[in-house]
Amino acid sequence: MVRFSSPVDLEVSMATYNIQYRLAEEPKSYRLELEQDELRRHEAAMHLIVLHFGDSENSLVLPAADSSPDDILAQAELLGLSQIEVSAA
Repeated sequence: MVRFSSPVDLEVSMATYNIQYRLAEEPKSYRLELEQDELRRHEAAMHLIVLHFGDSENSLVLPAADSSPDDILAQAELLGLSQIEVSAA
């Protein structure tokens, strides 16, 4: 017999994060909902890189999947993303 999960079993807790940052020295903000308890600065930077540069014809601007947190933040700086601050909403 196959047992299917009930909707209660599938309920996922979402956390909302506010990201304050600068793009080319212009203040910006972004609100993000994720299924994780914490959003670190380098993770926020990766979301911002994909948001602003993910559709770029030159995908070389995206950090490699195995990039370190420092490498991701350095790439963000090169792309003009700076002063990235994360807070829970």
